[in-house]
Amino acid sequence: MCPSYIALHGYTGDGGRIGAAGLPADYRHLTVANSPAREGQAKIYRAIDAYVATFKRQFDEDYRIKSLYLYSEEPGTGKTTTAAALLNEYLTAHYIGSLQRGTTPLERPGYYWDINEWQRDYNRFTRPMVPREKAEPAASRYYRAMEIAEAVPFLIADDIGVRDATEAFRADLHSVINKRVANGLPTVYTSNIPMAETLQLFDARIADRIRDMCQELPFEGKSKRGRR
Repeated sequence: MCPSYIALHGYTGDGGRIGAAGLPADYRHLTVANSPAREGQAKIYRAIDAYVATFKRQFDEDYRIKSLYLYSEEPGTGKTTTAAALLNEYLTAHYIGSLQRGTTPLERPGYYWDINEWQRDYNRFTRPMVPREKAEPAASRYYRAMEIAEAVPFLIADDIGVRDATEAFRADLHSVINKRVANGLPTVYTSNIPMAETLQLFDARIADRIRDMCQELPFEGKSKRGRR
């Protein structure tokens, strides 16, 4: 019956602002404190703790929260887990901060943008001979996600290191990144390639936009999936 919990999670636990952010169910109760990646990435989490502290300044017009680039070549080292925990922390800080200032919290202050799923939707409606009843819902999801990602105050761009993408898809990806950087909106990227190598996947404009006002945090070690 806690109104703040309902505002963040909804009456059934799968709605509210966290539901609107599109977080997968497994990540909806993660915080930086209880993240399973914390123990194995102690050095990273010292920087993460300092980063979370800046969320209180999201209401300051003269302060810009920086972006993060979470990188590891190995899968399963905690990049996405950490990014999801950061999104939950931002949503909580936004809700509490809004109430403290007597303003109405946004319904969607943050968003989890799964780049792989977004590309799958793109392929579903651009492949030849795709039935209309399948192509139209995919196109609707694709452009809705793009619209949200361009404007939401805080974005998780999960698995930015896409490969085998068409020029049209890359152009849409660039549009999102470009608009966010131009408007000073913080983004947390996760990737399996270091930031310096983004030129191998994207043109110079996208790579430069990703690096702008962005701190790279390299995750270490081997995959820890299945060890929670």
